[in-house]
Amino acid sequence: MKAVRFHEYGEIDVLRVEEVERPAPGPGQVLVEVRATGIQPGEVMIRKGARHERRRAAFPSGQGSDLAGVVVEIGVQVRGLAVGDEVLGFTHGRASQAEFVVVDDVNVVSRPKELPWDVAGALYVAGTTAYATVFAVDPGPADRVVVSGAAGGVGSLAVQLARRRGATVIGLASERNHAWLKDRGVVPVEYGEGAAERIRKAAGGNVDAFIDTFGDGYVDLAVELGVPPERINTIRDWQAAARVGARTYGEGSAACAVVLGELARLAACGELEVPIARTYPLERVRDAFRELERGHTHGKIVLRP
Repeated sequence: MKAVRFHEYGEIDVLRVEEVERPAPGPGQVLVEVRATGIQPGEVMIRKGARHERRRAAFPSGQGSDLAGVVVEIGVQVRGLAVGDEVLGFTHGRASQAEFVVVDDVNVVSRPKELPWDVAGALYVAGTTAYATVFAVDPGPADRVVVSGAAGGVGSLAVQLARRRGATVIGLASERNHAWLKDRGVVPVEYGEGAAERIRKAAGGNVDAFIDTFGDGYVDLAVELGVPPERINTIRDWQAAARVGARTYGEGSAACAVVLGELARLAACGELEVPIARTYPLERVRDAFRELERGHTHGKIVLRP
C-alpha cells in the first residue's frame, strides 16, 4: 500500500509517498481503507522537529490522525463493527495519510450518510480542538468572545460552536472571509495593527473571553483587552499561556469518539459547517502542505488516497 513517510526532520521535500506493507489489525482493532484524511499545522511542527521534546518522531515516521473510510478487516475482540461499515475516527499512531490504517475500535464512529467523505475525514483534529477551546472559556449568552484565526480549520468551527451557546462572537480574519463569518452570525474584525481598538468597538466595550487558534501575540492581546487569564485559551502559544496563566485546552482535551460522534451528527444535519478549502490526491502531499504552510486557508485541506 502507499503511505506518507519522512525519514528525517526537515522541510516539505522530506515527505515521500512510499510502498509499505499493509498492516493487520490486532485485538480490539480494525483495518480501514482510507477515503479521506485531513492535514494539520501540528504535523508541520512535528516534521520540522519543532516538537522534538514533546512529540519526538521515530523514523521512518508516518503522518496523520484524522480519517474516514471503510472497514475491510476486523481483529479479535471487536464488537459493534463489521466489514463494510463506513466510519470516521482517529489514530494516535501518525498513520492515517495512507491507503489503509489500523485503528482501535473505540476510536471510530459510524459515518452518517449525509456527511461527505472529505468532511468526515477532516473532522477529528479540528473539531475536537474547537470543542475543547470553547469548553475551556465556557461562553454563555451574556458573553462577548473573540476568536483569532476565525476562518481557519479550527477557528471556523470554534466560532460556530461558541455561537451555538448564544455568545456574541467576534472573529479575527482577513476581509475576504468576513462575508462567510457574517453569514454565520459572527462579527468580523480585520486582524493586524490596531486590532484591539477594532475589537473594543465591535464588542461595544469589554471582552469576556478569548480563543486563540493562531498564536503570534494573541494571548497578550487578550490580556490587553482585560480578559481574565482563566477565560483565555490558546492552542498555539504555550509559553505565553504559562506566563499569564491562560489555558491550553486542545485536541487532547476532547479526544474521544463521543465528542467526535456529536460533531459528526451536527455536521450531518447542517448545524455545523466544516469548510473544505481543497482536496489533493495522496501523491500530491507536498503540494497540500505547501498550501497549508502559506497560511490564511479558509477551512481544511484534505488528502484522498
